[in-house]
Amino acid sequence: MSLSVDVFLREPDGQWRILDVPEGRDDSAGFESWRRTVWGSEPVRALGARFLPALADDLEIEAEEVAEFLREVALLRDHLEAIAENTRRPRGLAEHRAGLVRRLRKEVAALHARMIDGGLLIW
Repeated sequence: MSLSVDVFLREPDGQWRILDVPEGRDDSAGFESWRRTVWGSEPVRALGARFLPALADDLEIEAEEVAEFLREVALLRDHLEAIAENTRRPRGLAEHRAGLVRRLRKEVAALHARMIDGGLLIW
């Protein structure tokens, strides 16, 4: 199983309305096992990340938190080499690094959410 990232709008009654994934994009957000082995790892936590380490459960990011989430993604991107080096498992470093880059593409969904004053659901 893998993680998915979706953009949602909050309805007046408080319920989510999850938007369709735009054509040409996918909703893949990484391997299920990365909830703990990468995003919840000590190297990521040590950088001060707070959103992605919370992925032990599904993660709901409200519209007013999206800008902060984007800052966290930028922080992790800036420290990609150290994260890759310290969280890789049996796979090689180059493959793990490439996987991290692909998974940080959650940023595309976050940018879309910010444009429409929506939130993010990573599950």
